[in-house]
Amino acid sequence: MASQEVQLRSTVAGFTAEGKLHTLSVWFIVALRLMMGIAFFQSGFDKVLSGSFSAAGYLQNAPPSNGSPVADLFVSMGSTPWFVDFVNVAVPWGEVLIGLGLIFGVLTRLAAFWGAFMMLMFYLGNWDIAHGYINGDFAYMLVFLSVAAFGAGRILGLDQYIEQYEIGGQPLVERYPWARYFLG
Repeated sequence: MASQEVQLRSTVAGFTAEGKLHTLSVWFIVALRLMMGIAFFQSGFDKVLSGSFSAAGYLQNAPPSNGSPVADLFVSMGSTPWFVDFVNVAVPWGEVLIGLGLIFGVLTRLAAFWGAFMMLMFYLGNWDIAHGYINGDFAYMLVFLSVAAFGAGRILGLDQYIEQYEIGGQPLVERYPWARYFLG
């Protein structure tokens, strides 16, 4: 079977980047999606099972102690009871749902967006620039964004089928183009 190279080209602010994807790239894209999906699912599932997850102490103490530039924001969040109650549900269940979305390749871009957002919050909350500004939280944020950019749910994922589901004789993403921001 002959392999095809895919040409990429993008222009942003007058600068153009282009290149070709190797045929094995598809497997690495799936691997990134599954790696992040399993990691987030496992982390969230453990929190849900323990039933004792609480973000209050972290929000109030970790960012100020590590010199986070947004420590005051985290302390304010941790001092607001309704927000702490929200975070105590949103973090574990968010991790579970993001993980499942990535594992099954369903609503992949939506899951990757929220995964990247959570990693940004972790990056700011776990502030540690002793070895530079790039750390694991920052790298995971970029992996989530890459998963979204590559439309990784279309590769061995359910998004490829959801996008083509016909509504009124048209594939879903043709009838509702905005759905591409959530699927893929």
